[in-house]
Amino acid sequence: MKPFLFINAIFISLLIGQENDSLQFVFEPPSLKINVGENQKVTIKLLDKQKNPVKSTFTIYSAHDPGIGPTPDWPGNSMLISPRTSRNSGVVDVTVQPNRAGNLLLKVRSLNGAIGEMNVNVPMPSIKKLIFRDLPSKVYVGTSTLISVKIIDSTNNERDDVKLKIRLSDDSKANIDTFNNLVAKKAGSVKLLAEAEGATQTFKVKIVKNPVREISIGFKEKEVRTGDVLHLNAIALNSAGRQVVDAPITYAYYGKSQYGEYGLPASGLISEDGRFVGETPGLYTIIATSGIYSTQKSIKVLPRNVKKNIQLVGHGLISNVKSGDLWVWAGIGKHAGKDFAATGSIFGDGEAYFWDVTDPENMKIIDTVKVDARNVNDIKVSDDGRVGVITREGASNRKNGFVILNVSDPFNVKIISTFNDDMTGGVHNTFIYENHVYAVNNGRKYDIINIEDPENPFRVGIFELDTPGHAIHDVWIEDGIAYSSNWRDGIVATDIGGLKSSEKDRSDIRFNPLLMKAGKGSPSRPLKLASFPDVKGRNHSAFPFLSQSTGDFYIIAGDEVFPDGLDNLINNKPSSPRGGFHFVNFNDPSNPKEDAVYIVPEAGSHNQWVYGDILLAAFYQGGIRILDISGELLGDLYKQDREIGYFLPQHREGIIPNAPMVWGAQPYKDYIFLSDMNSGLYCIKIND
Repeated sequence: MKPFLFINAIFISLLIGQENDSLQFVFEPPSLKINVGENQKVTIKLLDKQKNPVKSTFTIYSAHDPGIGPTPDWPGNSMLISPRTSRNSGVVDVTVQPNRAGNLLLKVRSLNGAIGEMNVNVPMPSIKKLIFRDLPSKVYVGTSTLISVKIIDSTNNERDDVKLKIRLSDDSKANIDTFNNLVAKKAGSVKLLAEAEGATQTFKVKIVKNPVREISIGFKEKEVRTGDVLHLNAIALNSAGRQVVDAPITYAYYGKSQYGEYGLPASGLISEDGRFVGETPGLYTIIATSGIYSTQKSIKVLPRNVKKNIQLVGHGLISNVKSGDLWVWAGIGKHAGKDFAATGSIFGDGEAYFWDVTDPENMKIIDTVKVDARNVNDIKVSDDGRVGVITREGASNRKNGFVILNVSDPFNVKIISTFNDDMTGGVHNTFIYENHVYAVNNGRKYDIINIEDPENPFRVGIFELDTPGHAIHDVWIEDGIAYSSNWRDGIVATDIGGLKSSEKDRSDIRFNPLLMKAGKGSPSRPLKLASFPDVKGRNHSAFPFLSQSTGDFYIIAGDEVFPDGLDNLINNKPSSPRGGFHFVNFNDPSNPKEDAVYIVPEAGSHNQWVYGDILLAAFYQGGIRILDISGELLGDLYKQDREIGYFLPQHREGIIPNAPMVWGAQPYKDYIFLSDMNSGLYCIKIND
């Protein structure tokens, strides 16, 4: 099994331990052929070697056949399955409904270690219609225009696995190249015909004489740093010197590296809308072209020079269990002036640890809370420092959910109450906001629980997507907007009580375009504001970022990918996760777009935190990475030498000796605290 979904895969692995070859699953029918959107019942039985039923709880999920087609999906994406867990009878009738075509697998794993799977063949739906996208009705002679066609099948899903043919009515006036670019040769009209599996669509294009006689590049800078975005401001002019507004302009560059620390190649990026960023120092020549006319201009790119020294301040070793998330906060009451932290535990015995970090050089555990759980994955503390919440997964009695704590005295933490109503599948992550807990429930939704009276919590709302096979991993809240990470559905922003209309003109409110749309939602009535999908299904985290230097608003989407599976992680061997962080520009919430990415090639992304214009990026085996994200963002931030520094937490007495596995980090006062799965809690500091 090689799923992307971290928690579901870990939870299943926790349930089964080692595989049991003495038992087998029997499926009736033994295989299925079913269309997308249809549903059918399947009976699943767990039998011993004598073919007798075995009473055991088992979990049912879905994936792509790893031997056919794309990389296997995380559990739950390929098919809707109900129920997803048996009732300890050894037999269960499930209803399956595929939401995508292909060779799928219905997979089963039991508490006592048995595994099984059946093939589900889902034929590709027929093509319903073709739609030409963003194609101008008029093009100029000598120019090239990309022809993009959206292919929609009978289930109203967009397809990219269908062979598309594009023909022209008159090859003398234009031609189509290998990459579906329309190259205009002489004036006149041509008709485009697109065809895919019997579906057709036509589009008429007028080719006119090209008025362009000159290209001008308008930037004035002579030097920029790596990572600085240069707006080229190129325009096309006619013979009278007037601008030809609709003339297409294409861009290119060539560069010569600055030798010394850097050598070949000179690396950069030019966007279609005329933005250039140099990723390595050197001398670059920018070229702008329209038809047969072009011009060029040079720019020198200097090193960014943002590196600083990262100092280890203190370390608190935990080596008996893997550490999970962390939270740091200021003491209150008799502990005012002191600082405290809490960390969760993974693959353990349901423990959360509370630390005195007032002296970061000598951090120490001052209390431990133990609950019925295998995973205490997440921990949060309210802004007033009085209430804490820890999550539960893998409880022996399946009463998962979360536990509410009194943390006003971190030396003597008390359990106030528990909430596990309809949360048998477990709560992986939570967030506390204005006396409500937002709890990610069973990887499908987040429930909103009122804790004004923490002894008597009650549910007031639920937010769940309605997309096929939807799932959710985490939620983060700022200014009354919840930012959730939803694997294939990507990042979703939801109004749970954003600024009211009377507040939107306040000058002290930082400009977040989503706030201008918010104000109608509430905890009992969460309303979706905007979203950005993740076609690879890897979206694991989401963090809002309002640039202090430019005012641009981003949601930073983090991946989580274990391409080699989770066996090493579970068995305390070095793992090789991958993935990165995607900077999605939400200046226009109705049309978000990805501007930049930060990927450490040899490591895997997990959690992130932004303060000021600095990103703290947890990269599992790549340690904690501290990134300068000031200024306009474009392209590959890793190549642009934006790293202020990094720290690899490692200890010879760790669960895996000297092996970093950073879960997440939090800035606090002049320090950065981070949790490492293999060796506990660390405190570091950035020195100029």
